[in-house]
Amino acid sequence: MRLFDTHCHLDDEQFDSDRQAVLSRAADAGVETILAVGTTVGSSVQSVGLAAQYKSVFAAVGIQPNYCGEAAPQDWDQIVELSGAPKVVALGETGLDRYWDHTPFDVQEDYFDRHIRLSQTRDLPFIVHLRDCEADILRMLREARARGPLQGVMHSYTGSAAGAFECIELGLYISFAGMVTYKKSDELREVAKVIPDDRILIETDSPYLSPHPKRGQRPNEPALVIHTAGCLAETRGTSLESFAELTTRNASRLFKLRR
Repeated sequence: MRLFDTHCHLDDEQFDSDRQAVLSRAADAGVETILAVGTTVGSSVQSVGLAAQYKSVFAAVGIQPNYCGEAAPQDWDQIVELSGAPKVVALGETGLDRYWDHTPFDVQEDYFDRHIRLSQTRDLPFIVHLRDCEADILRMLREARARGPLQGVMHSYTGSAAGAFECIELGLYISFAGMVTYKKSDELREVAKVIPDDRILIETDSPYLSPHPKRGQRPNEPALVIHTAGCLAETRGTSLESFAELTTRNASRLFKLRR
């Protein structure tokens, strides 16, 4: 069985004491590929370094919306430069967030637009963070699609089925994290149930969002993506092995990794 954790903050300090053990447990669980995702210039640099150090790890570079307000003028230039580094296969995470008030919304929109335009220039998919702003995200994606094709993923999706289908029509994939396994997440599981086979992905978003039955575990880690895979396989009426293979194949296609 092959699993692909499409979103992990492997650079997080919670992994500093046992990162090698975390990766060993992931391999033992069948997780053969991990995407280490940057949220700032610093974490993007670290993610690129981890990809260089570990065969199973690839990197995404970007500035997450809640950190855009802290970004120095030269930080974006560094992201552009890092996007050409070995084993960088995506941009982000980027997107919009109306839940937290860390960054003025117009600044978030500016950086989201930068990531999308760089994606269109560099032929790299972008990773979208969405929180309490589905209409804003869809508006900007529509505007970007008018300029040219889009490729990317809505990460840790918690939006509506209608929003998911529009994102798919615009060229994106839909990824689910540990929240889809929670007892009260019936509506989200109904969304996951109807995502087309060729557009669904799985992730941990570790060290956050540990899935059931490990919800109390801190930190979350890539090995636990198997629980999200199992929940979604059951929801969609298929076997864990088939769903693992399906999502790994989808992720490999999106991030242009040869298998």
